[in-house]
Amino acid sequence: MGSIYLIRHGQASFGADNYDVLSAVGVRQSTVLGEHLAELGLRLDRCLAGDLRRQQDTGRLALARMQEAGASVPALETDSAFNEFDADALIRALLPSLLPDEPHALDVLRNAAQHRNEFQRIFALIVQRWHTGDYPSADVESWQGFVERVNAGLQRVLQHAEHGDNVAIFTSGGTITALLHLVTRITPAQAFELNWQIINTSLSHLKFRGSEVTLASFNSQAHVQLLKAPELMTYR
Repeated sequence: MGSIYLIRHGQASFGADNYDVLSAVGVRQSTVLGEHLAELGLRLDRCLAGDLRRQQDTGRLALARMQEAGASVPALETDSAFNEFDADALIRALLPSLLPDEPHALDVLRNAAQHRNEFQRIFALIVQRWHTGDYPSADVESWQGFVERVNAGLQRVLQHAEHGDNVAIFTSGGTITALLHLVTRITPAQAFELNWQIINTSLSHLKFRGSEVTLASFNSQAHVQLLKAPELMTYR
């Protein structure tokens, strides 16, 4: 059987003007991940990332650290199928219909870094409306469209994979959520309950034989747990 390692990007710059940039913690998480993979002696036959900067930089830093440790690594390829859904567009489209029930939501979202817990609650409500289709806008990628996009990327990986290949995909929490939904057939609501637990640079492991894919492990955090560095255990 072959393996696909789904790796969430390192911590991005939450609350900054450009979220799509790794924070200093995110950079450290990425290099620690690379060190861990090298220590495991993991052979990677193919590596992909979405085209978002945080995904690309996580892959670049982790693979560079593996190479520095003596591992042979393939070039990082890009497939935008593994991009995250556009959270900003989703908020803009769905927030107006949420405001009658959550009148303070706009202030929370504008000052997200100061209201992290409340931001998460509001964002979870928006995501719930998104995956249930309970919103009027047609200007955002639908949940079903997102799942189909991610699945198309997965099928391309499977079509080009050889028996026993190890493939790493540097991606995002929402993309991993869509893959959990596809592979395990859990509901979108159940998948997003798991989404909120995915830490930055965690590994989720899929096993495949031909077109058959199963979940082997989810949200492995060993590389940061072994360091006993709680500051590297981040969720956003």
